[in-house]
Amino acid sequence: MIKQTFKRAFKNSLPIMAGYLALGIGFGVLLQSKGYSFWWAILMSITIYAGAGQYAAVDLLSGGATLLTTAFMTLIINARHFFYGFSLLDRYNKIGKIKPYLIFGLTDETYSIVCSVQLEEDIDKKKYYFFITLLDHIYWIAGCTIGALAGTFIPFDSTGIDFAMTALFIVIFVEQWLDHKQHLPAILGIVTTVVCLLIFGSEYFLIPAMALIAIELVIFRKKLEEPIDNNSEVNGTEVNKVG
Repeated sequence: MIKQTFKRAFKNSLPIMAGYLALGIGFGVLLQSKGYSFWWAILMSITIYAGAGQYAAVDLLSGGATLLTTAFMTLIINARHFFYGFSLLDRYNKIGKIKPYLIFGLTDETYSIVCSVQLEEDIDKKKYYFFITLLDHIYWIAGCTIGALAGTFIPFDSTGIDFAMTALFIVIFVEQWLDHKQHLPAILGIVTTVVCLLIFGSEYFLIPAMALIAIELVIFRKKLEEPIDNNSEVNGTEVNKVG
């Protein structure tokens, strides 16, 4: 069962591997261009493991921000993961000793796979969640390390690399919009985010926007649950939410 579970997890994680290697390499190159050794790329990808947070941390650290300030901003940027966790309470309940790592390793892409994939009876769900989380983490570490090492020996123009994470989110959003008939979550997300941006400004809109989106999804939960069951598979997995 373990072998079968790992094969299924690896197969479902292949699209994530392609994205994480590319984005990780971009991060590694960007980090090295700011004068940091490749060891920093390895350390950050292992301990922080947050794409948007790590990209932002590069500018913060290179701009003279303190480690405390950088840590706080990273927490704010990734605050959306608190809301992701609410929908995983049942799936991760009684999952055992691996639960802390699953919580730490939760990313937008991992969340999409864990939340939506339909598993056969011969697949161990607990081990599947662990393998998916671990594989995605390894892909990210590998990408960051390769990028940092490449940046050390090969000169790169890093202009525009920091836009990579934004591009990823746009691609995920467009793909899910085209693949699913239920557009209410996307519409709620866009409208709520724009309203919060206008009210709170670009520096403070993220947390209130995520909080309101979480509340709205709870309110419309019954309306959203039925279409989710009928979603078609995409690249071997089913995706029901934009990261």
